Amino acid sequence: MVSPTPSVWRRSWLRVGAGLLALVLLAVLTLALVGWNWLRAPVERLVLEKTGRALVISGDLSVDFGWPVVRLHAAGVRFANPAWAQEQQMVTAEGVAVSVDLPALLQRTVAFTEVRLDQAAIFLEQATDGRKSWLLDLNQQDETARIHIGRVTLSQGTLGYDDVRQKTSIRAQLSTTAGVDTGPTGLDLTFSATGQFKGLPVKAQGSGGPVLALRDTSQPYPLKLSASVGPTRVEVDGTLTGLLALSAVDMQMALRGGSLEQLYPLLGIAFPATRAYTAEGRLIHTDQRWRFEQFAGRIGASDIAGFVQVETGGKRPALRADLTAKVLALDDLGPLIGARTGSVTRAVADPLAKRRVLPDLPFNAARWNSVDAEVQLTAKTLRRAQALPLEDLTAHVSLRDSVLTLDPLNFGLAGGELQTRITLDGRKTPIQATVQLRARKLLLSKLFPTVDLTQASIGQMNGEFSLTGSGNSVGKMLASADGKVALVVAGGQISRLMMEKAGLHLWEILQLNLTGDKLVKLRCAVADFNVKAGTMQTEALVFDTQITTLLGTGSINLARETLDLTLTPKTKATSPVALRSPIYIRGSFAQPQVSIDTGRVAARAVGAVALGLVNPLLALLPLIDAGPGQDSDCGQLVRDARVGPRASGNPAKAQK
Repeated sequence: MVSPTPSVWRRSWLRVGAGLLALVLLAVLTLALVGWNWLRAPVERLVLEKTGRALVISGDLSVDFGWPVVRLHAAGVRFANPAWAQEQQMVTAEGVAVSVDLPALLQRTVAFTEVRLDQAAIFLEQATDGRKSWLLDLNQQDETARIHIGRVTLSQGTLGYDDVRQKTSIRAQLSTTAGVDTGPTGLDLTFSATGQFKGLPVKAQGSGGPVLALRDTSQPYPLKLSASVGPTRVEVDGTLTGLLALSAVDMQMALRGGSLEQLYPLLGIAFPATRAYTAEGRLIHTDQRWRFEQFAGRIGASDIAGFVQVETGGKRPALRADLTAKVLALDDLGPLIGARTGSVTRAVADPLAKRRVLPDLPFNAARWNSVDAEVQLTAKTLRRAQALPLEDLTAHVSLRDSVLTLDPLNFGLAGGELQTRITLDGRKTPIQATVQLRARKLLLSKLFPTVDLTQASIGQMNGEFSLTGSGNSVGKMLASADGKVALVVAGGQISRLMMEKAGLHLWEILQLNLTGDKLVKLRCAVADFNVKAGTMQTEALVFDTQITTLLGTGSINLARETLDLTLTPKTKATSPVALRSPIYIRGSFAQPQVSIDTGRVAARAVGAVALGLVNPLLALLPLIDAGPGQDSDCGQLVRDARVGPRASGNPAKAQK
């Protein structure tokens, strides 16, 4: 067999090339005569077959070949939504230009590197069963059945989004300032939006760049936005990168609202209830980290600064914050522990109920599982309406697996310190609470700074609180509390006039009113309560001074917020005119009432009058309080106070 010669090969290739060229020229001539509109019907049929939804191209269709993209231009385009959607059309546009990625198309993936829309209306919707109108499979459930879009350029149009399950419906109007010099910012796309987001009213307006780089992770997109979502107001100015995945964010942000708690519907992270707040700082996002840093603002009357950081990608978001305050108003901490506006509240369930003091608003422990948190808070100066020498707050808040721990929660108070550890276990219903508090070296002179006579006092107060309880509010927890409460004051001085009034020593009261008050020695003061099921029962209640000893019995009911205490004065020095009566402390926490035994006082007064009829000098005898005549050992007083009710032979009184 004879092989073809090179000249034969050349003639064969020339004939093939000439044939292909003729075909191309014929195709070009045909397209030049009839155009690309003949392709509209096949494309519409193919889209209907693959998606079950109608595509209508009512205007001219043209194609610009290139590599690696082919550019398609169409006028009068409509693409339908699924039948279940509220809006009939998903896309309506006077003009559409798309750049098709040919290498991706060869791998059976539809990808548009760029989309240009003119006078467009786009409506996207998610059904209650999870179907998404932008997924192009027949059931709108295949996450891979979507067109991958790189960049979108909009001129003017409407964008809508509906999600019935999330109670979200937003309509936005967009327009560009084509031909207008927008300066270095390039913010020539303006928009406004209204509707609702997760049931909250939304209103927004702003501006951005003309090209939405949806997948470009290298080109930041400029954005300036002012929006309100319910009671929350946010303003941002900066850049976003990769609009679909938000691969990077760098913005100045100003935030304000009625309570940080109101951010939960927006962010899905539990924040505490607070008073109205404002904050301005820098918002940065990279990888899985969001950080609001270098911010400063206010919560109520308190200043606040620092940073808040959230890491995503774990079992739940992990929040870390370091906050500082120069001046922290204690009233601003009220909502954190469930206190209502003002220090005294009225029970919600019963409008006729007595006014309440203990915080009764419930914690929303169901949200605690939304985040793990580590928060450090420090404040130099603490301020409140009533004079109380608090300072140097140090608090560390930890939330792990719905268990909230404050350890430490320490205050500087009156030259000493309150050391507190609180644990709230939100995994249980109701919440299980444990509180341990230690008061160390509180100076009486600083604890009561408004009382002039205490300024020379050197007495110190120490105390221990250890309580456990259950409930969904502070009030409920205390109403069920078990444990111990003890306070001890060693040494110091106190107002003599106050102690003479406690003993109803009329002669001494008159003298001190004429000559002025004096200080007397405070030997000791002890308040020891056993707490069971929300009732504080006195184990020992002693107040021993140089001239008078007060011994107390009774109880404090934390559930009812009522007082039932009796103080019995025992005078150490003879008083020529004394009515001698127990002092009763009754009533509620909101309205305590102090009274004396009027019957006993009246009997002594009647006795004095009767003796006065016999001999005027005898009238003083019933009013003379001889007193024990000496100081008693403080430890013995406490021991006597603890066994006193039992030794009285009246068990009912002992358990009162």
